[in-house]
Amino acid sequence: MPHEPPPRRALSLWLERHSVLFFLLLVAAGSLRIVATYPVLSHTTDEPLHIACGMEWLDSGTYRFWAEQPPLSRVAAALGPYLAGRRNAGGPAECDFAHPMTVYERGNAILWGDHRYNRNLALARLGILPFFWIASMVVYLWSKRYFGEPAAALAVFLFTFLPPILAHAGLATTDMALTAFTGAAFLSTVVWVESPSRGHSLMLGAATGLAVLSKFSSLAFLPASLVAALICYVTIARPRLRCLVAAARGWALPLCLAAFTGFVVTWAGYRFSFGKVDFTNIRLPAPELYAGIRQVLEHNRNGHPSYLLGSRGQYGWWYYYLVVIGVKTPLAFLILLFIGVFGCFKRLRRNDYIPLLPLAFSLGILLVSLTSRINIGVRHVLPVYMGFSIVAAGGAVWLLDLSRSRKWAGWTLGALLLWMAASSAGSHPDYIPYFHVLAGRQPERIVVDSDLDWGQDVKRVGKRLRELGASSATYIPFYYPFLGAEVPGLPAYRAGDPLKPSPGWNAVSLSTLKEYRLGYAGPPEIQAWPERIKPMERIGKTTLLYYFPPDGK
Repeated sequence: MPHEPPPRRALSLWLERHSVLFFLLLVAAGSLRIVATYPVLSHTTDEPLHIACGMEWLDSGTYRFWAEQPPLSRVAAALGPYLAGRRNAGGPAECDFAHPMTVYERGNAILWGDHRYNRNLALARLGILPFFWIASMVVYLWSKRYFGEPAAALAVFLFTFLPPILAHAGLATTDMALTAFTGAAFLSTVVWVESPSRGHSLMLGAATGLAVLSKFSSLAFLPASLVAALICYVTIARPRLRCLVAAARGWALPLCLAAFTGFVVTWAGYRFSFGKVDFTNIRLPAPELYAGIRQVLEHNRNGHPSYLLGSRGQYGWWYYYLVVIGVKTPLAFLILLFIGVFGCFKRLRRNDYIPLLPLAFSLGILLVSLTSRINIGVRHVLPVYMGFSIVAAGGAVWLLDLSRSRKWAGWTLGALLLWMAASSAGSHPDYIPYFHVLAGRQPERIVVDSDLDWGQDVKRVGKRLRELGASSATYIPFYYPFLGAEVPGLPAYRAGDPLKPSPGWNAVSLSTLKEYRLGYAGPPEIQAWPERIKPMERIGKTTLLYYFPPDGK
């Protein structure tokens, strides 16, 4: 009778033989989970803005509405509504960074204008889904090339089950495109360094150009991650200076080809526009690019209202992203990540820096993010989950290999993977407000904004108020302009007073309460009224509901 391999060895062999099939099944399952959130969640505060800007690019051939972010994901979000016949209202573009309200009005008109809100929003969000596929493919190819098929399959499993990834892959925003192409550009660089062929140079240039067109934070993330990778290489491989100089000479011409390709791709994203830039009299390609970078720098310099651990601030906290990653990442994932980090250093040999590259990628991004003054969500550092997923998969493979001689390792791995799957599945469809169990039942004490309440529960608020028979209500959403003048499904609503509730029904956004004190700018010792009164219930995970009888009845 032939010897049967141990079950855990059989699992490793199965993953080696069927990793592509497993990858496709995981991406398909993740896509179905993402699409299933479309009819449940209302549009978030930023989605109308991005859709309107993308529609301008498609409809008018210009890009002047709000250039603080580049056009790639915005055009992808607007493409579906555009093909369905939606257009920007209001004639030629009149909007810029100083007048964002008009952009919201146009975005709302695209979504609501033909009374097919759910269809238009779903079409916009479908435009972002391919970026989830690309990001998953990068994780798979990166892991497979350097760590083998079992690691690749496990890395994609972990990546596609992360609630923050599922959350922002399901929204018509810029963060999933940033994740996909920042990872693609880094991996392309690693491959190019090994073999700077013409094909690899073109791939590097295209991936870098698409990263720039995804979000301007890529201009900080990519250099930071590459510097971290270079430090790993120099520290571990200890190359001679003569070898580095010789390699640099061989890279010169291929690097020029990559740079030219990246320039053409970026310029094409701005429709090959040419004009005067706002900080000089020189005419340059893609003047909107420089305007957008300037707006981002100004935004970061001025800061952004934010909230962390009960404190409000304008300029953020250096440890903000460490906290949000710590509370919004499933505990099973974090455990595997720590095991993977331990395994990376344990496996290091002279000249073998490859195991540290995914970690260098994520830590480089995280370290540069510590200097950011815009602290409004884990979405701003979403690419770190690509490298972390690969490292965590390395931890899983280490446990899988150890299970051949230590049964506890196999049971531990099985328990962690089941825990990861259960925590992810249990959060559906509320991937945006996901927090692990240690964050407690009131995660709004830690962070809010796009980590908890980004305006996604307006449908639920309207549904609950209709169930209660409310003909009108006082509603304080996250941000009034993103709602529009009238919202089908909501009863007639009015703005509220931060110091006293209104008679009847009152619905209050947790983000507006915690981050903005309901708009109250008075002495900090005076609390907004919802901070003093216990709500009747919570709608979804984002909105507090109160009822006060009229005339005290």
